[in-house]
Amino acid sequence: MSYNNLHDCLTDLEKNNQLIRIKEEVDPYLEMAAIQLRVFEMGGPAILFENIKGCEFKAVSNLFGTLERSRFMFRDTVEQVKTLIDLKGDINKAVKNPFKYISTGFAAIKGLPKKISQSNINNFEKTTIDKLPQIQCWSMDGGPFVTLPIVYSEDADKPGVMSSNLGMYRIQLGGNEYVQNAEIGLHYQLHRGIGVHQTKWNKLGKPMKVSIFIGGPPSHTFAAVMPLPEGLSELTFAGVLGGRRFRYFYDEFGFCISADADFVITGEVFPNENKPEGPFGDHLGYYSWTHDFPLMKVSNVYHKKNAIWPFTVVGRPPQEDTQFGAMIHEITGNALMQEIPGLIEVNAVDAAGVHPLLLAVGSERYTPYLESKQPQEILTIANHILGTGQLSLAKYLFIAAKEDISVSASDEYAFFQYFLSRVNWERDIHFQTKTSIDTLDYSGTGLNEGSKVVLACAGDIKRKLGSDVSKMVLNKAFNQIQLVAPGILAISGNSFIDYAIANKEIEAFCNTMLENNTSDDLNEFPLIVICDEADFLANQFNNFLWVTFTRSNPSHDIYGIDSFTQNKHFGCKGSLIIDARKKVHHAPELVKDKDIEKRIDRLFERGGSLNGILKK
Repeated sequence: MSYNNLHDCLTDLEKNNQLIRIKEEVDPYLEMAAIQLRVFEMGGPAILFENIKGCEFKAVSNLFGTLERSRFMFRDTVEQVKTLIDLKGDINKAVKNPFKYISTGFAAIKGLPKKISQSNINNFEKTTIDKLPQIQCWSMDGGPFVTLPIVYSEDADKPGVMSSNLGMYRIQLGGNEYVQNAEIGLHYQLHRGIGVHQTKWNKLGKPMKVSIFIGGPPSHTFAAVMPLPEGLSELTFAGVLGGRRFRYFYDEFGFCISADADFVITGEVFPNENKPEGPFGDHLGYYSWTHDFPLMKVSNVYHKKNAIWPFTVVGRPPQEDTQFGAMIHEITGNALMQEIPGLIEVNAVDAAGVHPLLLAVGSERYTPYLESKQPQEILTIANHILGTGQLSLAKYLFIAAKEDISVSASDEYAFFQYFLSRVNWERDIHFQTKTSIDTLDYSGTGLNEGSKVVLACAGDIKRKLGSDVSKMVLNKAFNQIQLVAPGILAISGNSFIDYAIANKEIEAFCNTMLENNTSDDLNEFPLIVICDEADFLANQFNNFLWVTFTRSNPSHDIYGIDSFTQNKHFGCKGSLIIDARKKVHHAPELVKDKDIEKRIDRLFERGGSLNGILKK
């Protein structure tokens, strides 16, 4: 479906019973976010907030809240986009079968950005930052944030839209040390598209012009989060996905303006000018702390008449950004598998916060003549995965050789069952220490600093996974045990104090396990997670995924029963142990405000705008 703007999209959704209006006044401080979270959890429609306290503008959330809604919005273009992505992986397909791909050529014309007259600035009015919706999602956030920004920057070496970057980098509108209406904060890393641009502008000693688009056709928002093949621009993708060319012009100050955006904030990022940004409740389910990030000095704030402000809320997954990921996966299809030879499947596990945990399946073809198999080719594949784009931020990569049609990386529970029944901990653990991890992950040794581990398996089943924990003998420090799944134990006890004490505690635990349990019993439980609350971790498999892989740093928190280090290789003859207790340097998890939850009940009760929303 081709939408000219966000208003057209919302009209279409409402006609098809996929949007609901909230007429009651709502507070942008915590209330709007709480409403979004609850409606998303209910699988509800997009939400149009018509009456925001202290603000003249309307806002919309949950626009991408279900995969079905994204499919609906892009129903007329998504297949052509899939083909375009596929062709970027292998352009020879078009040469070999031109009639099959002829429609893609016509669709690609929509991908050419269209420059229009500067007089279109008359369609915009000016305002100030403090007049925008001041939405704060979590109580400890440093202030209001833009959570669905479309951030535009240009390359100093090749200025213009064709070498530009569109990215989604959170924007802090106020709070901290920002001068109200004159300064805002941008959160991004220098390896991202805009960061590459800033590095070039810094070398020239010149400020980088930045335009922040909010709203517009949903294809523009989606383009900002889409990981695209090299050489395919976000503006091109936005045009093809939206079925309409990306329309732009430059204002009198030289800033690029999206003609179809609802709001545009323009400004400059000067070399080496930073201010504290954050805290911010983020997608791992924890706060990210305050750190210095680039400062943007605001030039102008534009808005359309009757502009609508889109936003989302991030937190412990699944959230609306989970559905972004599902749609991205659906569109990209086999693009990554074309890029990495031998890779059959990869799953950035949403329940674990995406970046902490990857599950992968690959081919093992190096020595087909040998009867006994071990990880070889899949280790090469693993290195390729960890050197690719956002996948390079992963901490844990579990990779299995596909020797059985039953193994799939997309079914996390079944994958762990398959993997743990075949892994050899004496051989199949491979660390990378003192390396980079996700900025939002505080399990490491510093900002962006931590470790990685590749765990691989190949060959036949080596063990039967156990479910009977009644025979297990524990020690005093860790004495509460729960079965997470066959072969996986959660054990809780003492709280974490520091690593010196933890090393002694877990060494004693390992000795007790080795001395008081038979090797056959231990072999049935190849993975043990030390945690704060075994009941919580074992209650849902998603709890296991979240706690285990967001609260541990591989180099510091992996141990093993009967472990050894030989020629700098770590292994263990018994169970692998991951210490996933909360550490003193970890950021706090996100917790809903009970008073706010009670306050928004009014909207879901009889007479409220959201009463019976799933029936509407």
